[in-house]
Amino acid sequence: MEGIGGDRAPVASPLPQWGHDTWRMYQYYLDKTTPHTTYRWMGTLVIAAIYCLRVYSVQELEISDGPLLPTKGSDEFKPFIRRLPEFKFWYSMTKAFYIAFVMTFFSLFDVPVFWPILLCYWIVLFVLTMRRQIAHMIKYKYIPLNIGKQKYTGKKASTSGSSLCGD
Repeated sequence: MEGIGGDRAPVASPLPQWGHDTWRMYQYYLDKTTPHTTYRWMGTLVIAAIYCLRVYSVQELEISDGPLLPTKGSDEFKPFIRRLPEFKFWYSMTKAFYIAFVMTFFSLFDVPVFWPILLCYWIVLFVLTMRRQIAHMIKYKYIPLNIGKQKYTGKKASTSGSSLCGD
C-alpha cells in the first residue's frame, strides 16, 4: 500500500528540472540587463556586425551564377509606428540576429528564392497581421482613401424656432 496515497512527493525527471533551472538562470541575467540600455545596444551591434561579417564571408566563398533579386534604391520606406517598449524591441532584435547567425552555418537554410514566392509570402503575412486592423476599419466604416468619402461642412444655422423639448 505504499504506492497509493503515500507521503512521498513525485520525483521529477532531471531533464525538465535542468531545463527549468537553465531558463531561470537565463531570465535572471536578462532581468539584470534591463537598466543597462547602452551596454545592451552595444552588444546587439556587436552581434549584428558579426552576423554581417559572416554573411559577407559566406557570399565571398559562394559565387552565385543564378538570377538575383532585383533591387532599387529609389523605393521609399515608410514603416508603421509601433508602440513597443525599448527593452522588448532590443530583445527581439538581438534574438533575430543570433538566430540568423546560427542559421548561416547550416546549408539547409540556404534556399533559392523566386520573386513570385516572396510576393505570395508577403501577401499572406500582410493579411495575417493586418486582419484585426482591417476588421476594425470596416466596423467603423473607415475608408483610408478619399474617393467617395463624405465631406462634412459643419453645423448649418437652424431657421426653425423649435425648442429643445420637441414641442
